[in-house]
Amino acid sequence: MANWRRSLVDAFWAWDRDRGGQRRPTRIQKRVARHPVVTGLCMAVPFTLFFLMLSREEEPDDPLFALFAGLAMGIVFGLTAFSERLRQRRLKRLGIWDGA
Repeated sequence: MANWRRSLVDAFWAWDRDRGGQRRPTRIQKRVARHPVVTGLCMAVPFTLFFLMLSREEEPDDPLFALFAGLAMGIVFGLTAFSERLRQRRLKRLGIWDGA
């Protein structure tokens, strides 16, 4: 089981490397990785307002859907920012990037 998991992890890092995952992060990637919660909130609020703007007045569940959709988008963007933080931590560990 451990060999199967290890080969899966190795395959993921090979796929990541082929798509440029070992390049130095840009300035925006650094900022997003430093503040994943703020990034999630900055994306959740506009999406919530957008879905509230689209909601119909006669449907009582539409504002609840808007809040849920905004929260879901915030979580997706926050987790993406957190994964970028982990990628940058790996680049430091491998000596590819010095963190500056």
